[in-house]
Amino acid sequence: MPTSPRSRRLTAADRARVALRPGDRVLASATLADERVVVCSRLALHVLAPGEILRTPWADVDHGALDPATRTLVVRWVWGGSSELAFADDRASVAVAQTFRERVQQSVVHTTNVALPGGRRARVALRRDEDGELFSQVLADPDVDLADPVVARLVDAAEDDVRDAAGLPR
Repeated sequence: MPTSPRSRRLTAADRARVALRPGDRVLASATLADERVVVCSRLALHVLAPGEILRTPWADVDHGALDPATRTLVVRWVWGGSSELAFADDRASVAVAQTFRERVQQSVVHTTNVALPGGRRARVALRRDEDGELFSQVLADPDVDLADPVVARLVDAAEDDVRDAAGLPR
C-alpha cells in the first residue's frame, strides 16, 4: 500500500520528539532542504532540528505563501517576523503547504480591516487558540505605530466591535 505524501518521512523518533498534546495529532510532515523536519499537527506548527524543537500554535501564524519554483514556504508570524521553510521534495511541499493553510484558516474566526491615516492599514482578527478559546488579535503594517492616539482609537474601536460581536468582554 503506498504511503500518503501527507504523512511520509516522519520517523518514529521524530514523532516522539514532537510530543503532541492530548487531542493533537500529526496531519502532515516533510523533510526540509536543510534536513530539519516540519510537522503540521492539529494544534501547532513544529520544526525539528538537531537538539531543538520549535513549536508554534497556529494562532501565532499570520499567513504563509509557498513559492513553487523554489519549494519555499515563507511563514509570516503575528509578531512581524518571518521564516523560510525550503522543502527537499515537491510533493511534500504541496501537502504541507495545503495543511498549513487549512490550519491557519481554522484558527481565524473573523477579521476586519481598519483603514488608518496615510493609507496604512491594520486588521483585527478573532482567533481560536489551542484550547478552542476565542481571543482578539491586532495585526498591522510594519510602519504602523499602534501607540499613536489616532491609530489606537481606530484600532480599539474595531477591536471592541469584533469582541462585542463574539460576546467577549472588552
